[in-house]
Amino acid sequence: MNEHDGQEPYRVTEQVGHLLRKAYQRHLAIFQDNATDPSLTSVQFVTLCALHDLGPVSQAELVKATAVDQTTIRGIVDRLKARGLIDISRDANDGRKVIMSLLPAGEAVLEEMYPRAKTITEKTMCRLNVAEQVALLYLLRKIGEEDAAAEREDNSSDP
Repeated sequence: MNEHDGQEPYRVTEQVGHLLRKAYQRHLAIFQDNATDPSLTSVQFVTLCALHDLGPVSQAELVKATAVDQTTIRGIVDRLKARGLIDISRDANDGRKVIMSLLPAGEAVLEEMYPRAKTITEKTMCRLNVAEQVALLYLLRKIGEEDAAAEREDNSSDP
């Protein structure tokens, strides 16, 4: 107890951000150990998955789909293009807009990775029973979507 205010002392190792970071670092290590391509990062994989699922998209759409910030996505896109996994072109209707699309080599990487990705998820959550796994995914979605839900509520009150 903190003698000044009667509360438990602040311990960073017990805070949500620290615990999320530790869990994410463990997940990243599992990803790297199980990826079919050792040079493929988890955010590169997510980017390829988004391009596969959405088809050709703008950088802004890719940022939204991946939850990766603009600066980081630019570097990821550059590296994936350099590896011949994606293509970058100008939008036919708006020459200022850049469109990213998945190339056959990127599709091949995904096909190799999909079974491994399932294994990575299983290994990440192997310490949890089925109910805990469901609860974890539910709570992570709830934390991650809270801002979007609040924004929808704010916009619904507009005249």
